[in-house]
Amino acid sequence: MQINIGSCQLELVIGDITNQKVDAIVNAANSRLAGGGGVDGAIHCHGGRDIMAETNRKYPDGCPTGSAVISDAGNLAAKHVIHAVGPVWRGGDHDEAGLLTSAYRKSLQLAIENGCEQIAFPALSAGAYGYPLDQAGRVALETATAFLRENGRPSVVRFVLFNQDTFDAFAAAATEIATGNVKM
Repeated sequence: MQINIGSCQLELVIGDITNQKVDAIVNAANSRLAGGGGVDGAIHCHGGRDIMAETNRKYPDGCPTGSAVISDAGNLAAKHVIHAVGPVWRGGDHDEAGLLTSAYRKSLQLAIENGCEQIAFPALSAGAYGYPLDQAGRVALETATAFLRENGRPSVVRFVLFNQDTFDAFAAAATEIATGNVKM
């Protein structure tokens, strides 16, 4: 699925984020930047030890929830990895939407600051952190759409979704946003 926003493209695909040939891929990191399972584990496994060595050196205090930091991409096809820390879902009454929005915005801003024209995101917080897929998709796509309208770049924002259920939830959110039928 592809949506044009000005001269930019917002894309939804099913796939493996570690295989993306883009300027930056986003890692669903934990606040310690300590590696883990899921997307985080796959990125560190495929990217090699240099990614962890760099984040340990550059960000010894980790990265707070709702923020992001950048590193080289090691052995990955991308040039950079942006490590974004989304919130753990705790029922929706603990500013989860605000923190998730912030993690996406800071990732997009880091992409621009580092000359990245294509960025690929996973579904931040929607895996082990338990964020409901429909709400995660809505926050992700509303944030990316608003950012592209405000900044006119990066030229490609791709959501690389691991399975059909996640893709369907994000596609439904994209359709709601495109038609103006956003249900909050």
